[in-house]
Amino acid sequence: MNYKQAIQNPIFSVISEAARDLNVESYVIGGFVRDFILERGTPKDIDVVAVGSGIELAQSVAARLPGKPKVSVFKNYGTAMLKTDDLEVEFVGARRESYREDSRKPLVEDGTLEDDQNRRDFTINALALSLSKESFGDLLDPFDGFGDLKRKLIRTPLDADITYSDDPLRMMRAIRFATQLSFTIEDASLEAIERNKRRIGIISGERIVDELNKILMTPKPSVGFQLLHQTGLLALILPELTALQGIEEKEGQRHKDNFWHTLEVVDNIAQATDNLWLRWAALLHDIGKAPTKKFDKKIGWTFHSHEFVGSKMVSKLFKRLHMPLNEKMKFVQKMVLMSSRPIVLSQEIVTDSAVRRLVFDAGEYVEDLMTLCEADITTKNPKKFKRYHQNFAIVRQKIVEVEERDHVRNFQPPVSGEEIMQTFNLQPSKEIGMIKEAIKEAILEGEIPNEHEAAYAFMLDKGKKLGLIPAKDRP
Repeated sequence: MNYKQAIQNPIFSVISEAARDLNVESYVIGGFVRDFILERGTPKDIDVVAVGSGIELAQSVAARLPGKPKVSVFKNYGTAMLKTDDLEVEFVGARRESYREDSRKPLVEDGTLEDDQNRRDFTINALALSLSKESFGDLLDPFDGFGDLKRKLIRTPLDADITYSDDPLRMMRAIRFATQLSFTIEDASLEAIERNKRRIGIISGERIVDELNKILMTPKPSVGFQLLHQTGLLALILPELTALQGIEEKEGQRHKDNFWHTLEVVDNIAQATDNLWLRWAALLHDIGKAPTKKFDKKIGWTFHSHEFVGSKMVSKLFKRLHMPLNEKMKFVQKMVLMSSRPIVLSQEIVTDSAVRRLVFDAGEYVEDLMTLCEADITTKNPKKFKRYHQNFAIVRQKIVEVEERDHVRNFQPPVSGEEIMQTFNLQPSKEIGMIKEAIKEAILEGEIPNEHEAAYAFMLDKGKKLGLIPAKDRP
């Protein structure tokens, strides 16, 4: 088969000419070829293999391009990369790899195109198109990767046990590709992942999280997490999640399986937002339920304070996996901590003060919180499902009305601590904090509007009750 139409971009002709002048064979390989055949759009990342020096080829190509783009060289890996227009092209010399048991970093030596295709993770990523003038666009497919694309199958080129043991990250990649492409992992390959699951221990948290993020950003992340669970990888990577699985029964009282519920919530939120960290919040929103589960003879199963416990667990999980310990983590923590608030609110009469407190506590993330809570509705009872969503619509409308009137989102006190100090001629003291807190509570309860004049009058009254005299009234 010939795929000249895949490589019509002028960059491929430049690479072909540069390779011919250097007397090396060159091929575009991997994801670019796979995605073109799958008609997934035109990829912006291009991998080029040279049977020779990939670095020399990159430098020769750059010298021929307008503006002579900079070549980034990575000598340790024998690779080079350049950017031109909106494309990112990586060059590597064809190589043969061997592995040590304690590392996924291979021992590398020069090799043939066949050696290079042998070292690829999956047959669908071993597809190559020739860039040589005589065979420009010819497909080189030694493992029937084209057939696997048609069969929607993830399969390793060589023995799956060796492929996964050599580089255990490939186990995560197999599951990620199956999730992204809606493919099936070959049975023998899936069994090999289960056999080699403990090898994931040599992979860094950053690499694992990168694959988890890609799974989370698919239209139906539960597919990937079910595969991670089925192969035993999930228990090693996110034991907080697998601890949620199972249903206990005591005295005829049962609780839902919070693991499978969580996967439903993640799928729900994937339909509503592309916010990666909100999807993480959905994945982790119930992790506090495993350590807080108790049975009360009067009311059945309880998970008291699971949101608080879960928010604390988030930081430990982020640290263990070397995830960002910044505003992104704090956002996930806040979502987990508040994940039940709108649900409770939607079950009761929605008062303005309750909505004000919700908006005050959630701040700029109140919309994200509502999205999370709507995704959390997984009941199969149509009447309950409809009632919950109708109540959430009421809460959302109340949020708009309260915010327009009271402006409590990202709340700033209408009377500052400095103004309180000046009014009563005070040094820093506990009375200032008491007055500020009283003003905030009065606004949230609707006793006074969120305005300076009303808050100032309230401050004077509160100060009087605390025995404070305004400086202007002193003799």
